[in-house]
Amino acid sequence: MNELDCTVCRTNLHGYLDQELDTATAADVAAHLASCAECTRLHDEVKLLKVSVKRLATHYPAPASLAASVFAVDAPSPGFMERWRKWFAPTFSAAALALAAVLYVATPSSEQPLMDEAVSSHVRSLMGEHLNDVVSSDRHTVKPWFTGKLDFSPPVFDYSAQGFPLLGGRLDYLQHQTTAALSYGRAKHIINVFILPTQEADTQRQSQTIRGFNVVTWQAGHMRFVVVSDVEKSELEAFSQLLRSGT
Repeated sequence: MNELDCTVCRTNLHGYLDQELDTATAADVAAHLASCAECTRLHDEVKLLKVSVKRLATHYPAPASLAASVFAVDAPSPGFMERWRKWFAPTFSAAALALAAVLYVATPSSEQPLMDEAVSSHVRSLMGEHLNDVVSSDRHTVKPWFTGKLDFSPPVFDYSAQGFPLLGGRLDYLQHQTTAALSYGRAKHIINVFILPTQEADTQRQSQTIRGFNVVTWQAGHMRFVVVSDVEKSELEAFSQLLRSGT
């Protein structure tokens, strides 16, 4: 049972957004957010602030006069500078290149906020009684249900024969837009498929694990797909391949 209160949740909120919490604490925060509208609102505001600063903050280079004044004080002799360049510059360049590579790998991509939101929505769908707005394994019932509710037509397929039966669909909200969410079963597990429109080019499938959940993403046909579940990674990738082939 989750006994995390609002004070503890807000204390851990920045660590949760930066993925710095241990698995158990992150799960407690996610569970609290699923049931607390006020903490969820604060979570969304902080996340939006982080994304906005990263994308929109203005960067100012140091003026040339400042650099000149710094290097003009106690400038070393030309001989020293020549020796420095000869012996230390290659080492410094290699270290800088290695650091740049580490930062590139460690810096979250533009997809990361979307995947974080999708995992949180997946957790909320399992905790409440709102997994589906339309409950049906018939794709000809689920697909028409979205008509008029979205400005795009999400693909809907039933993979019961492959062991992934369609359970239904609902409306969700990710990245400030209404999103189609389809639910599928796998044994006693639930798979959520989030579908959003995009103008970006098609991409290959990518897999990762976020807060203990496996996530597979790709783009195809001007739609972005995010598949989330706690099923085995290989099973989720097999299901994603079925879905990708159908689109």
